Amino acid sequence: MKISDSRYCKCLYFSSNALARKMEKLALESWKPVNLSPSHAYLLMLVIDRPGAQPGALAEEMQLTPSTITRLLEKLEERKLVIRNSEGKMINVFPTAKAKEMLGKLKDCVHHFSEAYSSIIGKEEGMKMVQHINKITDQLQQ
Repeated sequence: MKISDSRYCKCLYFSSNALARKMEKLALESWKPVNLSPSHAYLLMLVIDRPGAQPGALAEEMQLTPSTITRLLEKLEERKLVIRNSEGKMINVFPTAKAKEMLGKLKDCVHHFSEAYSSIIGKEEGMKMVQHINKITDQLQQ
């Protein structure tokens, strides 16, 4: 059944979650080459880009709760992709050499994901949609 045929098609909650599930499925497929979930992969790229970042800053950037970031980091640490260093009460997160070597493949996955949804909805429509979703999300945070 198409979502537009659902009795709940005029509900933002229902429609946005249906979209999120479909995007998650597409993203999971795109990230298979690196054997990471999209959330783990985006967090890893952020850590590579910002070595020494603190979990709170990573949580803010990724729009996730600190506890979720901790859980994601634990998994990345188990896979020897990040190292968490404690300095007093502060924790800094650093990428490992293994993680840095993956950066090219991680970027390829981002590109593959973008190409996958762009081939379905169009590149321009995808860009407009991302901008619109970001604007709405920012408005909801106020």
